[in-house]
Amino acid sequence: MRFITILKNTIGLGNGHERSNRAKRNIAASFIIKGLSILISLILVPMTINYINPTKYGIWITLSSIIGWFSFFDIGFGNGLRNKFAEAVALGNKELARKYVSTTYAILSIIIVVVFFVFIITNPFLNWAKILGAPKEMAQELSSLAFIVFSFFCLQFVLQLITTILIADQKPAKASYFNLLGSVFSLITIFLITKSTKGSLIYLGLALGFSPILVLSVASIWFFTHDYKYYVPSFKYIKFSYAKDLMHLGIKFFILQIAALILYQTNNIIITQLIGPADVTVFNIAYKYFGVIPMAFSIITAPFWSAYTESYLKKDLEWIKRSIRTLMYLWLFTSLLALLMLLVSGYIYKLWIGSRIPIPFSVSIACALYVIIVTWANIFLTFVNGIGKISLQLYLTIIVIVFNIPLAIFLAKYLNMGISGVLFATCIDFLIFAIIIPIQYLKIINNNAVGIWNK
Repeated sequence: MRFITILKNTIGLGNGHERSNRAKRNIAASFIIKGLSILISLILVPMTINYINPTKYGIWITLSSIIGWFSFFDIGFGNGLRNKFAEAVALGNKELARKYVSTTYAILSIIIVVVFFVFIITNPFLNWAKILGAPKEMAQELSSLAFIVFSFFCLQFVLQLITTILIADQKPAKASYFNLLGSVFSLITIFLITKSTKGSLIYLGLALGFSPILVLSVASIWFFTHDYKYYVPSFKYIKFSYAKDLMHLGIKFFILQIAALILYQTNNIIITQLIGPADVTVFNIAYKYFGVIPMAFSIITAPFWSAYTESYLKKDLEWIKRSIRTLMYLWLFTSLLALLMLLVSGYIYKLWIGSRIPIPFSVSIACALYVIIVTWANIFLTFVNGIGKISLQLYLTIIVIVFNIPLAIFLAKYLNMGISGVLFATCIDFLIFAIIIPIQYLKIINNNAVGIWNK
């Protein structure tokens, strides 16, 4: 009870502040929605592994990671829209907000069409079996799978902008709801193909690719004909001159997105090349298990990004301070939870996936340490991202990009730490942000940030 009281008092959830009330409603709804999404994702792991096998599952995860790299062609426009849309709405300028929406849709559509045709031309020449560490006889199947997955990715690349608008409008729970629907359809589809077909990566790609496209298409039509009809994309409102405003902040987010891809996605590639695709499955099982914590924490921090944009614009620094204090209390709680999950991890793995795939305790230790560090860092990263002062984060990111892969290879191969070495490298990378970004927050909130600290 004492903990709940602290939360209410520090963030002002009990004092009727409209911004706080929005955050409270979104957090409460998102916990239910994301909780169901997490449950579905956990159910999908053993179901998918049983449908194919651990090695093919590792190949699937690695291919998905590689395709995910192409999201950097967003060039930061998505996050640029997130901040600029929130600013325009806060100022009551609906026409400006619509121009930002229309321009972003137009630019991303042009980009992804070009990227898609380049992929079509180059895909026949790519040896996916070698890239993914798979048997040579799977080369043709993997080439077809790559085309299917990439095609769905291109559609989702543009359609997912509706969730960006919802989050920018401080309605992340609604965005999460449509992600949940996509997960539900994926679960149903995977269940059906397990009963009607034998283990096929092609069917798996079709099942997991089509579901989110269907949901995002329906969501876009619904919102742009109802809640957001004032912001519906229109050729009339496409202003490529506004791309400069989106790009000024967006290019910084673009570099941060590349870093995120390196930090999150290259782990699968490194493990595949150094150890083998089967070990990617081991890594992802542990990562999904402990990943429940940062996913839950992101449910809480999500409403604050755009709320920080609004409150900083209106000079409401006290609200920001209360919010940060609350998130710090929550971090203590989640850190204790991570340690508890570590202690019972062996039992949970057996209950979840059986004894078929043993998970080394060292991998669990590395995952627990990772979630403790990353949740702390994200408290303050959400704030600086929300107010757009990300130059310092940008420079730190460049340092991380340079050292991440060599460090991961050194720990995994030359110190014989294996999978846990790759994870410990990621922990070290995020530790840099976890130390320096809180210092930036203190400087900004106390009005003594100068130079790189205030850009």
